[in-house]
Amino acid sequence: MDYRTLNFDWNRAKAFLVTAEKGSYSAAAKALNLTQSTLGRQVQALEHELGVVLFERTGKGIQITPIGLDLIEHVKTMAEGASKLSLAAMGQSEDLEGLVTITASEAISAFQLPQFVKKIRNLAPGIKIEIVARNESADLRKREADIAVRNYRPKQPDLIMKKVSDAQGNFYATKEFIKNNGPFKTIKDLSKANFVSVGDLSGYIEGLKPYGLNLTKDNFSIMTESHFVHWNLVKDGLGIGIMPNCIGDKDKSVEKVLKSFKGINFSTWIVSHRELKTNRRIRFVFDQLVEYFS
Repeated sequence: MDYRTLNFDWNRAKAFLVTAEKGSYSAAAKALNLTQSTLGRQVQALEHELGVVLFERTGKGIQITPIGLDLIEHVKTMAEGASKLSLAAMGQSEDLEGLVTITASEAISAFQLPQFVKKIRNLAPGIKIEIVARNESADLRKREADIAVRNYRPKQPDLIMKKVSDAQGNFYATKEFIKNNGPFKTIKDLSKANFVSVGDLSGYIEGLKPYGLNLTKDNFSIMTESHFVHWNLVKDGLGIGIMPNCIGDKDKSVEKVLKSFKGINFSTWIVSHRELKTNRRIRFVFDQLVEYFS
């Protein structure tokens, strides 16, 4: 290799990559915790170093140039290599202290993880826990989190995963809603009721068909992306919602709509990157999560 050809700054390449992915200097600056002017200077410096134009102004926005599109794939490869280097280095740590980031859905983060964090604080006070509550999946390979609690089996081959439970969710509503809109004696009776959806509506409808419930968009007068908003709307009597039994059964403001319905099946998986599994503090938290959710 001719090392003299490595004549640009990786931080500038990273600024280019994030700007291309985010689509604007402002969004990229926010993601990298930089000022917009600093990020702009880094991109301009990279353009000067390489002797190319990476972005063009289009009105109030920017658009990546054809040569920028060619180069971005090489920068992505560099980013993956840098990420693997960071993961491998972290995997050598033997300290039972430091930060561990856990990502989970809003519902799991709010209703199930607090007691787990309390347990970790008692067992290993040197470990700091950051909870990333998000309903879309974080990319563990890009270090968006160290460990994930998921309700599906991940498909990526470079992840370590442990299935910890098979559980069930159910339909919940307030007593007043059930009284005013029922009776609901069979699953088909629910097809005439109002629901509060969470997340992708089409996926929500399709996911209920195997249980004999054929809903349409007319059943959903209220939709949200947030589990918190969804659950509060249900508790305010605005429709039927779905929640894991371990959460819904504890809430006295609602009850199961169908007593005879066996439930909606789902599994819980604890997931981490395979190289992070050799890190002592992350391995410790991983194992404790497996025990807790089992």
